[in-house]
Amino acid sequence: MSTATHKLLKGATGDWEMVIGMEIHAQVTSNSKLFSGASTTFGGEPNSHVSLVDAAMPGMLPVINEECVRQAVRTGLGLNAQINLRSVFDRKNYFYPDSPQGYQISQYKSPIVGEGEVVVELDGGKTATIGIERLHLEQDAGKLLHDQSPSMSYVDLNRCGVALMEIVSKPDIRDAEQAKAYVTKLRSILRYLGTCDGDMEKGSLRADVNVSVRKPGAPLGTRCEIKNMNSITFIGQAIEYEARRQIEILEDGGAIDQETRLYDPNKGETRSMRSKEEAHDYRYFPDPDLLPLEFSQSFVDELKQKLPELPDQKKTRFVADFGLSAYDASVLVAERESAVFYETVLDKLGNRARDGKMAANWVINELFGRLNKEGRDITASPVNAEQLAAIIDLIGEGTISGKIAKDLFEILWQEGGDPRALVESRGMKQVTDLSAIEKVVDDIIAANPDKAAQVKDKPQSLGWFVGQVMKASGGKANPQSVNDLLKSKLGI
Repeated sequence: MSTATHKLLKGATGDWEMVIGMEIHAQVTSNSKLFSGASTTFGGEPNSHVSLVDAAMPGMLPVINEECVRQAVRTGLGLNAQINLRSVFDRKNYFYPDSPQGYQISQYKSPIVGEGEVVVELDGGKTATIGIERLHLEQDAGKLLHDQSPSMSYVDLNRCGVALMEIVSKPDIRDAEQAKAYVTKLRSILRYLGTCDGDMEKGSLRADVNVSVRKPGAPLGTRCEIKNMNSITFIGQAIEYEARRQIEILEDGGAIDQETRLYDPNKGETRSMRSKEEAHDYRYFPDPDLLPLEFSQSFVDELKQKLPELPDQKKTRFVADFGLSAYDASVLVAERESAVFYETVLDKLGNRARDGKMAANWVINELFGRLNKEGRDITASPVNAEQLAAIIDLIGEGTISGKIAKDLFEILWQEGGDPRALVESRGMKQVTDLSAIEKVVDDIIAANPDKAAQVKDKPQSLGWFVGQVMKASGGKANPQSVNDLLKSKLGI
């Protein structure tokens, strides 16, 4: 693979380069919140998952959730990052109605995870390495509801205190495609690890995107932050719009104000939300109610030993063991459930090395193609791994042809059932009896004497005859037998 070149934007005064950094807020997979025992279950009645700690009642003290610490360390290991054995929780002070404490417990100068990296794959087999600056643990805020009353806003504190991992990238991203690939890859790693479900629709993973522009090689420009993005498609659109907005201002002789903006997908544009705060505006200081978080290297080593196989490792193995192309392997490992489905198919077939490519073709082209067409994910597939393996087995045995296999797949998709029983009950077996095929071959040759005479000079035209015979036999004739008979009768 080669290192990616990045996209430059054309302006009236020449080319401009985008400089993009991202802050991903990933909800930690845990049953209870970061500093309380309240439930993290999504969708409860408003204010039904709130403890006295979450509501900031007087005298209530936070107690760290060890599982959240484990999940943060596992994530750091999955990002090839430095794990800090000592970290500190700070108070980030600001007032907002959905934060009863009047501050957020976060980490500032001493995060739990330090520098790491994510390698993303781009079109054309290119890659880009995006540096990770840090990963720190922090509390989520609650939610304000503005549409329940014409005269007041309501507050739901169910999310208040839920553990978040804020994953901060370095400003290494250079265009919208790299940004989308980065979020996609990071979400995939989190899902493989089981540290975040990555559900952007439910707010489990959301991104703040920092965008600035500069002339290639010039110092960094003033950045604007696009807040709370929960769609990979919208992230790409917002970056493109924001970069061009900044270019227009600069080329008109203006200056960029550092600010926080929101993206409106209906209008396809960003709009100002507020001026951007700096770190000193939050008056960070160590939380006096929490001791520094310390753990041993053996704690980290034990977690590392139990990490699952991650997407890049799995891709390398699929290429080496099953003879897949890098592209096919990438498609299969993009989501953990897809990779599990593929390997389950191979387990049912019994010969991984022999059947790897055929299984990949069926999973990617037939199954994924149909799932995408109907807007389903792999967990909602009407055809399971055992059924798909049976189809591939039937092809390998010569019981059905590739065309019949596609018809069988359609029946399974619509009706379900046992593939072998369906082939028997519906007369779908491939015809291998040469005498039965021979009459069809003779009829086709007799009906097309001109084409038959030209085959010796144009051997490639044999494919036309094969197609006609297969069509006449309803796809049941064995293609190899048809080829052999035609070559014999046409003298090639």
